Amino acid sequence: MQNEIKIALIGNPNSGKTSLFNALTGMNHKVSNFPGTTVEKKIGETKLSSHLKARVIDLPGTYSLYPKSADELITYDILRNKSENDFPDVVVFIADASNLKRNLLLMTQVADLNVPIILALNMVDIAERKGIKYDLKKLQTELKIPVFAINARKREGLENIKAALLNENLKSSVNYFSIENLSEELLNEIGKVTDKRNNYSALQYAINVCDLLSENAKQINEIFKRHQFDVKKFQEEEILSRYTTIDAAVKNSRIQNQSIIKKSLTQKVDKIITHRFAGLTIFLVLLFLVFQAMFSWSAYPMEWIENAFNFLGNSINKTLPAGILNDLLVNGILAGLSGVIVFLPQIIILFLFISLLEDVGYMARVGFMMDRLMRPFGMNGKSIVPLISGIACAVPSIMATRSIENKKERLITILVTPLMSCSARLPVYTLLIGILLPATAKWGPFNLHGLVLMFMYLIGFIAAIFSAWIFKLFIKQEQKNYFIMELPGYKMPLLTNLAITVYEKAGAFVWGAGKIIVAVSVVLWALASSGPKDNIKKIDEKYYSILNTIPALPDSVIEATKLKISSEKLEASYAGEFGKMIEPAIRPLGFDWKIGIALLTSLAAREVFVGTVSTIYSVNNDSSKDSFSTIKEKMQKEYSIATILSLMIFYAFALQCMSTMAVVKKETESLKWTLIQFFYLTFLAYGSSLLIFNIL
Repeated sequence: MQNEIKIALIGNPNSGKTSLFNALTGMNHKVSNFPGTTVEKKIGETKLSSHLKARVIDLPGTYSLYPKSADELITYDILRNKSENDFPDVVVFIADASNLKRNLLLMTQVADLNVPIILALNMVDIAERKGIKYDLKKLQTELKIPVFAINARKREGLENIKAALLNENLKSSVNYFSIENLSEELLNEIGKVTDKRNNYSALQYAINVCDLLSENAKQINEIFKRHQFDVKKFQEEEILSRYTTIDAAVKNSRIQNQSIIKKSLTQKVDKIITHRFAGLTIFLVLLFLVFQAMFSWSAYPMEWIENAFNFLGNSINKTLPAGILNDLLVNGILAGLSGVIVFLPQIIILFLFISLLEDVGYMARVGFMMDRLMRPFGMNGKSIVPLISGIACAVPSIMATRSIENKKERLITILVTPLMSCSARLPVYTLLIGILLPATAKWGPFNLHGLVLMFMYLIGFIAAIFSAWIFKLFIKQEQKNYFIMELPGYKMPLLTNLAITVYEKAGAFVWGAGKIIVAVSVVLWALASSGPKDNIKKIDEKYYSILNTIPALPDSVIEATKLKISSEKLEASYAGEFGKMIEPAIRPLGFDWKIGIALLTSLAAREVFVGTVSTIYSVNNDSSKDSFSTIKEKMQKEYSIATILSLMIFYAFALQCMSTMAVVKKETESLKWTLIQFFYLTFLAYGSSLLIFNIL
């Protein structure tokens, strides 16, 4: 027996594949209760026995082997044996027991590829609550493959699956649909231009080549024309034939008739949740509560983190002698990191609420509800999934657009998703809102900070909608527009899944942003702490007499003079010189050279803005007791309300994230659209800030 086998997990969207993958491999991957989460294959390992381990591949959910979207294409490509390394030795097909008939269409297609297959009947408990129950032995007899009941979320029934995978006699010759009535000559010609496993696999490849793929398309089209092969008619006949088999199998193995099912609680709740007016109101109220919680619940943890960084800075000052190393650690690295880590509690709360709404099944309802709203603007209900997910991060959200079948709608969604305020903007907004409003600001019983933050997020959404409408006018329609989305049943969220998701997201923010911030902070500290020798020498000579010839000056005057010296040296530093170079371009927005430096450094990632500001003001201060709170106070004194609001609007619209640009280039396979997106959003940010500043 071989030492390793390859197992592919396949099923419809929302059937529980990723839950089973996590249960088998122990890997911590996100489990979300809406289609479009698994946009790339995930690979892990599990031990089946002392002498056999399995390489488990979690493939994106699809409804059939005729893919209509980019994520469905990944599943199809692996099953047609495009890559020898990934073609599975056995398939575990996960089916939703409460919607078995629809799930089995894909299962029969996969089985006909001549690969051993096991049917894992998931969510049996949910099906039974709906009055749906199956005799598994009869179902196994009808389908002629092993069938097991599991609960992937609770990790029940996994041992039966593992035991079945150890069976060397798993069938690989089940046949649900015959194509023997097709011309043998047609099949032979197709086989010559495909990497076929069998005739059915070759025919599938040929049909899909004419739709989503480009290789061999011309040759395949000529073969179809020569044999007068009608693709649409063939697919219709195939689906009808398969459902005849499926209907019989389901009917003969079902214990309880579905006709006795009463109107479920899910349907009753959905009448309210998805109502065109009540549903939207509920959605806005939920967002309002999230943003209130972000400020109210995070206040004390943020204060603790700030105090911890201050304690660490003071400890370094006491331990290390004054000098370059001390200055680098305190005013460079610690100042930059503290400016972002202090916002971690708010980010954790944001991720917790988003994950909770996804896990219970609410986000799918939002997509359904928003379809009518999105269509006039060139998108559909599936676009809301990446848009709402963009509140966390634009990179995975743009990848999630692969579930959108329509190419035009997918491109538009990619182009406007960065306008959704992501977690990287959260530190910027919180800092600037803190400058505008006192911490105790209230509007009745509500925290005014939370209201302003919600307003900033709504601005991003409104800008995304109207930007989509503009792109709709210029991007040509390439295919028909339709929208299909499955509404899953409501589920109780699992605390372990929520904890894993929040941990992963918060960890990605800390480590991803941390690496960039440390690098930028060190470089910025070096540039801000040194400058042309002549400039620095003039400042030293200017204040020499004050600090050295009049020792009787009060300490307050000496401290004020030292602060003025450090401020002038910062302005004369390499960073100051660089900031002044771009100041003429940003002065109309109300920005000075200090903000200019922060704008440039945050091109790498938006959250670097806060780290940059913290570094600049730490370098500009000789006191070791400087804290994030005092940095806000300094900016409050230095900048007007008009400048702060202008800066908030700029960050709401500007595409300042290199990772986002990289993933847009990858997903669109076009440098043209990447550059169009960057310049459009930069123009929108600049123009909006200019307007706001001049009005105020």
